[in-house]
Amino acid sequence: MKKIGIIGLGMLGNAVALHLLDSGFEVTAYNRTKEKTLQVKAKGAHIAESPKEVSEKSELVIIVVKNTDAVKQVSFGQNGIIEGNHEKLIVADMSTIEPSESKNISKRFLEYDIMKLDIPVMGGPNVAITGDLVMMVSGEKECFDYCEKVLRVIASKIFFLGESGVAHTVKLAMNLQITMLALALSESITFVKKANVDPKKFLEILNSTYFKTGMSENKAHKMIEGKYDTTFTLANLKKDISTITSTAEVLGIKLPMIFKAEEIYENAINAGFGEIDYTGIIEYFKKINE
Repeated sequence: MKKIGIIGLGMLGNAVALHLLDSGFEVTAYNRTKEKTLQVKAKGAHIAESPKEVSEKSELVIIVVKNTDAVKQVSFGQNGIIEGNHEKLIVADMSTIEPSESKNISKRFLEYDIMKLDIPVMGGPNVAITGDLVMMVSGEKECFDYCEKVLRVIASKIFFLGESGVAHTVKLAMNLQITMLALALSESITFVKKANVDPKKFLEILNSTYFKTGMSENKAHKMIEGKYDTTFTLANLKKDISTITSTAEVLGIKLPMIFKAEEIYENAINAGFGEIDYTGIIEYFKKINE
């Protein structure tokens, strides 16, 4: 399997495409906004005019788009993936969407004899460019086995989780974690600063304990300084938070903290912080405490 399609060249999709090109794969890419295709085109990717053309030229098509509606559009809309169907075509969805919708999309692809895997990932473009993502996979095991060598170029750690939808459930649970960690760090840093305590000293203490995290070690100093390398925007995390809350409602469970977090992130977006890194939620706390 050497011919890979990428639909969606946001920060993550672009980095995945660049790494596949560097790894010797033939990449056909599509993005609705053509300006976002320039970097992969310069690296040797073929730029398609439609998702249909991507599927025609690819053995594996990876979808990396914003939400469920976008997945459905590129898959089943006019000039969508199914219109370029051919023998042994496989689709893998890296987007973060509702687990129930993922199952429905998989069933619809099967109507066209197209196998689909769920492959959401943890890690931003900074690790995608080196193939060091953590990937959660669900779908048919035989299909995963067939694609595994390619997927291991993209991700250094892969967890196969079973039937369609499961990987997206775990991905949402992971994004729930990063939501809460960003909020906890933001509130703690705001708290100690207002008490005239050096927040860097707070971080030094935190990171010497059992309670340290990758975020507290790698991003919290930038949060204090207000310097953000945007790898995943606050607005995109808010979109995923809303997916978590809607999924919780489908499951009939009460998760009061994530519902409150959704409100906080919505307020931060309304205050103008949507396009900075999600850890920039601390800027919202600064603003409401001025």
